[in-house]
Amino acid sequence: MTAVIDKPATEPSRWAAPPRPVWEEKPSHTGLAAKGLVLALACLAILFPLWIVIVTSLSSRKTIDEAGGLVMIPKDITFVAYQELLSGGQVTRAAIISIVITLVGTLFSMTVSVLCAYGLSRTGSLGHRWILMTLLATMFFSAGLIPTYLLVQSLGLTDSYLALILPSAISVFNILVLRGFFQGISQELIDSARIDGAGDFRILWQIVMPLSRAVIAVITLFYAVGYWSAWFNASLYLNDQDMMPLQNVMIQLVQKQEAPVGLGQAIKTGQLSGLAVQMAVMVMALLPVAVLSPFVQKHFKKGMLTGAVKG
Repeated sequence: MTAVIDKPATEPSRWAAPPRPVWEEKPSHTGLAAKGLVLALACLAILFPLWIVIVTSLSSRKTIDEAGGLVMIPKDITFVAYQELLSGGQVTRAAIISIVITLVGTLFSMTVSVLCAYGLSRTGSLGHRWILMTLLATMFFSAGLIPTYLLVQSLGLTDSYLALILPSAISVFNILVLRGFFQGISQELIDSARIDGAGDFRILWQIVMPLSRAVIAVITLFYAVGYWSAWFNASLYLNDQDMMPLQNVMIQLVQKQEAPVGLGQAIKTGQLSGLAVQMAVMVMALLPVAVLSPFVQKHFKKGMLTGAVKG
């Protein structure tokens, strides 16, 4: 006889809500409606300004003049602003600078943070307690702006791209989150690898980091967004306008209410609006973060909460 295996009538869907604890009451229809309304209003408050910025950047000068400024309803869509911005000049150069600074800075910050966090996660490492106390002290006490500027100046980093990376390369909070996650990795697994002859660098590279993809992805995003959005260090340490990153060019554009170098002719001929240029630069500054965030979103709960609680 052929054995018959009973199958469940319905399989749980990947989109199904997690099982509710027995002590938690079932939400009422009014409560669900109120939650949906609050979430809808929150999404609208976030997306509506972004919609206005995008639509205005794609509008012609005639449409912007008819609207009296910002455009809410798309009409006469044109990509002239983006074509002019990406055709070369100050904005294109600033975007390339921002991309390079973000990539190099994120790589440097993650390398130092991972090495430091792994060393601090091993309680028997040399100077473990004193190094940890020193790092914690920097979270509550800082030298201040003037001493930091004098230090950067004495090191000869002014008018150098290193001034955009080194002064803010390390976040103690990120190191503590990484340390907490590393401490949660089974010690028996690390000991077995050490018995097989693996050194600390091999253990970190082949065991610890593959098991810590979630927290590493989250911390990488934090560093990358920080470098991409940073503008204060550039305004403080850079004097050459040709070295300014994209965020500083965007601030100068908005404050001066004028187009970057090379776009004046397009504005004078009526093909382009200065407001459309401003909105287009804002979209270019927001685009990388908006594209990368959804891919890292799934790691936030596992990476951040686990590392922070265990730290």
